[in-house]
Amino acid sequence: MKLYDSRVAPNPRRVRIFLAEKGISLPTEQVDLARLEQKDPAFTAINPLQRIPVLELDSGEILSESVAICRYFEEIQPDPPLFGRNGLEKARVEMWQRRAELEFFFPIALAFRHSHPAMKEMEQPQIEQLVEPNRTRAINFARFLDSELAARSFLAGDAFSIADITAMVAADFARPARIAFPEDLAHFARWRAAVAARPSASA
Repeated sequence: MKLYDSRVAPNPRRVRIFLAEKGISLPTEQVDLARLEQKDPAFTAINPLQRIPVLELDSGEILSESVAICRYFEEIQPDPPLFGRNGLEKARVEMWQRRAELEFFFPIALAFRHSHPAMKEMEQPQIEQLVEPNRTRAINFARFLDSELAARSFLAGDAFSIADITAMVAADFARPARIAFPEDLAHFARWRAAVAARPSASA
């Protein structure tokens, strides 16, 4: 197996953190986004959507999309469980993963893609009017998380999960997106410190 990766992009980081939590090591091939290598014919043949991460299986089959890749590894190595242990836990994790992705990760990514000069070649057209509404959405969701995390350690309960990975990567990506979270979000800050302290966070 081989993982097509980029050390500067948030989506591949989600997969790297997940694999680190599982204790799985894979060969990787770096795709230079700044040089638009994802648009090269050779990579386009691997993933016509020209996005990373991509997992190439031993069979030659290609899997793309971060959570799909993570789910594959969850199935072949269930421990430690990062998608929940039983039906109810799995549903909670799915709910919070979906919320973290749609209400937090995507708005932060949009604010970055439509504001950062380095994205000019990749995001055409850049639409300045999309930046502030998505920054506001991200900050509002951080406030929502703060209220929810008052009652538990992690997004979906008392166990770290894929939902925490998505939210952590999003929160860290807020810095290059020039999004500053309010300082009064004590529970959100406590959660961020806890997930950042995990060894997998540096993957």
